Amino acid sequence: MNPKYTPLFEPYKLNNGITIKNRLVVAPLTHRASNPDGSIGDGERLFLNDRFKGFGMFISAATLVSPEGKAFDGQPEAVGEKDLPSLKEVVEISRRQGAKAILQIHHGGHTAQTALINGLDKVAPSESPEGDWRALTSDEIHQVINAFARSADLALQAGFDGVEIHGANGYLIQQFVSAQTNRRTDEWGGSMANRMRFSLAVIDAIDAVRQKHQRPDFIIGYRFSPEEPGEDGLTMQDTFALIDALTEKPLQYLHVSLHEFYKKARRGADTTQTRIQQIHERIGGKLPLIGIGALFTADQILEAYQTGWAEFIAVGKSILLNPNLAELIENGREAEIIRELDPDKADHYRIPDALWQQCLAGLAYLPPLKGDKNWKPVDI
Repeated sequence: MNPKYTPLFEPYKLNNGITIKNRLVVAPLTHRASNPDGSIGDGERLFLNDRFKGFGMFISAATLVSPEGKAFDGQPEAVGEKDLPSLKEVVEISRRQGAKAILQIHHGGHTAQTALINGLDKVAPSESPEGDWRALTSDEIHQVINAFARSADLALQAGFDGVEIHGANGYLIQQFVSAQTNRRTDEWGGSMANRMRFSLAVIDAIDAVRQKHQRPDFIIGYRFSPEEPGEDGLTMQDTFALIDALTEKPLQYLHVSLHEFYKKARRGADTTQTRIQQIHERIGGKLPLIGIGALFTADQILEAYQTGWAEFIAVGKSILLNPNLAELIENGREAEIIRELDPDKADHYRIPDALWQQCLAGLAYLPPLKGDKNWKPVDI
């Protein structure tokens, strides 16, 4: 290995005593390759095997906690006992590659797809003005909180090293935090303190599962998006308030969702500085932060880490392009890392069919196609 990349391979000890062997994290990748019942599919197996060898942590694709929240085709599930065999297999795939296995748990809220929820109501914190979804009742809110806890229990039983609560990208948990999607007037809405109540209740419920099993080593992380467009969308000030609350909870890490690592704040903070720098400063060393955002090459990953704005660097698009990314860096072959997807080399990437078709469509949240000079990450 080129000695300059050594910092990326330094271990980090979490506040629950668990050591992560290096600073490289596999970002949650929506592979769309589970079977319709949420069990592991052949395309998913092919995709996951030998894709993250050498990484410190592997965060799974967003995994469904409750049937009415299914947001995309091929989504894995952690809804009940039926899902344990598949969850155990994902753990084994991760362990063979030496990475800590983290199950990302997810509910789509109003982004759930009608065709995938088998006649159930589409739900969110508040009803849709157009009638496309309805507001959760107070009892249903508690049921969804329990569903997150049940998924964490299944993850623990399956052998996962932890869970990541998906509070980002406009899904249900973020819908509660945002005034744009949460217009409730009860204890779950209104003030920022009330809008955060759902997130914090989910954390508490999962921590209770961990305590029940007497597993303080079980990792709990939380992912969030720092800003939203729209007049009532999340601002950096909202995110600072959320961070203040999260750092008081029994979490092991925070994970910011960014399409560009160096993107500057839009509003509610210093707009001349990056979002991630200000987030890291707000955390103030209370928890480690995972950073991410259009980092393709070894040098880009190293430079992002050396800003000091994140304790870990997560990589997504580059893993789609380079199934052996960490090994290339570790073995001094970083010059072989590719930055563009060649449509004629499908076998190299081992990307499942549905995701491959999206890649070929040139979607901005996926890697650039070979020769595409206009590609840039999608803005948020």
